[in-house]
Amino acid sequence: MSESTDLANRDRVLSVIIPAFNEEATIQAVVEKASRLPFVLQVIVVDDGSTDSTPDILSRLDLPNVLFIRQPRNLGKTAAIKRALLEVQGDVTVFQDADLEYDPDEIQHVIRPIMENQADVVYGSRFLVRRSSRVLYFYHYLANKTLTFLSNLFTNVNMTDIETCYKAFRSRLIKTMPLTSSGFGMEVEITAMISKTHARIYEVPISYHGRTYREGKKIQFRDGLIALWYIFHYNTPFTGRSVSRRTYVREANVFLDRLVLGAAEPSSYKADHSNAHPSKVSAAVGPISRWDL
Repeated sequence: MSESTDLANRDRVLSVIIPAFNEEATIQAVVEKASRLPFVLQVIVVDDGSTDSTPDILSRLDLPNVLFIRQPRNLGKTAAIKRALLEVQGDVTVFQDADLEYDPDEIQHVIRPIMENQADVVYGSRFLVRRSSRVLYFYHYLANKTLTFLSNLFTNVNMTDIETCYKAFRSRLIKTMPLTSSGFGMEVEITAMISKTHARIYEVPISYHGRTYREGKKIQFRDGLIALWYIFHYNTPFTGRSVSRRTYVREANVFLDRLVLGAAEPSSYKADHSNAHPSKVSAAVGPISRWDL
């Protein structure tokens, strides 16, 4: 059975990764909402060295499909994502921010093209508005548009929002990606790497409820400058084509081509579950009876 057929006939296929840093006001709500989604296999929350009550709140949650991991200190978003990827068991993986700027209820819309075998990677775009989008900082909008334009220029894709939180993948594609960036550079790095593969990339409209800095928004002007540097770094002939990245692209394309042909996924390409936390992951159950979309 091919992976695509398997996804279409299973209910619990999704791993949700939530990196968190000082999000005591929203962390419980976002984790509870994500864990209640009917198709979720596991929610992996990585506390990135929070100094507020975020880890205490997480440790008190009693949800059978939630795994809580605490980093020894603040290591950045990329490090948190990489740590969570070691625990992924689902066939599909999606990223969710901990601040509720993105509503977990919209995850079902983000992953639908993968579930229906139309896509291998899906980005939720804040500029293809589904229902509502809070009006905030023009300079953030301008910076995002500039970074997206430059990324598209180098990668020859036509995305509208590379900096979005919502990115969903066939898990094989993201678990094996050799991520080397730090902080928010991950968004640029992932886009550069995926664009080099045969992956079918889709965007879907999402709602967005951004915060002000007073409400806890963390991204700064320097993060935009760092992302700009990463665009050049990961798309040049020298740094963008390291041995590990070439190997990743080659193996990812073998995996993707086999999916197109309908071949069964070889055992060497299956997600490595040896590091996963078995007591915190619920079993896969039943076929999908309907989609509440």
